[in-house]
Amino acid sequence: MSFAQVQANFVAHIKDPDNVPSPTGIEDRRMKIYRELFFNNIENFVASAFPVLKSLYLPEDWQKLVRQFFIEHDCKSPYFLEISQEFLSYLELSYTKKTHDPSFMYELAHYEWVELDVSICERSESESTRQSPLALDTALFLSSTARCVHYDYPVHQIKPDFQPTNPDGGPYCFIVYRDFDEETQFISVNPLTTMLLDAITQTPGICITELSHSISEQIPQFTAEQLAIGAQQTLQQFVELGIIVEKTPNSTLSTI
Repeated sequence: MSFAQVQANFVAHIKDPDNVPSPTGIEDRRMKIYRELFFNNIENFVASAFPVLKSLYLPEDWQKLVRQFFIEHDCKSPYFLEISQEFLSYLELSYTKKTHDPSFMYELAHYEWVELDVSICERSESESTRQSPLALDTALFLSSTARCVHYDYPVHQIKPDFQPTNPDGGPYCFIVYRDFDEETQFISVNPLTTMLLDAITQTPGICITELSHSISEQIPQFTAEQLAIGAQQTLQQFVELGIIVEKTPNSTLSTI
């Protein structure tokens, strides 16, 4: 048997010890150490990233969920944030929900992951706080430490004694951002504000005039001029919170 095959058998057993036999020639006491070490690390990473989601499960059901992720998903990175991101991707793309899984499972996990992402992401060196009021032709940029998200379920209220079974009253829209003290904050916003921020995210540098004309095509009950007035007031508040920032072009130093 090749060394590569030995490694594959070793990994397969650690991932799924109930269904894959232990490699021959290795004392089970030692294998038990590896089994527990690897799984417990993964479970700790996932539980730390998704504490509310974990709180909704019986301990044995949570262990089964993480074990299934460990067995079925091929993690490419050992880093904490990236493992949590891969768990989120697994829930979205590969996992088949069980009857005891909440209907809002993915949305809650995404909400929790966004909080983690914002709390540890690096702030872009090209951005700075705006010092002057926004004009209609000001180039608009969303801070690299801000995310605009929206959900069908009230994910910000979910806890063990509040678990809605159907989406109702949404969409629920939020800005998750780091403030000037580097603390993670949340703001609940309306769908129109979400449209503004989504457009800025998709078209960095767009100005209020362009933004208002674009959105007025989607909601014709408002004129571009009306939208521009409201957008200018709202986005100025976001400037003061550090959500809308200035960006300086990347400069390249040349040597002779």
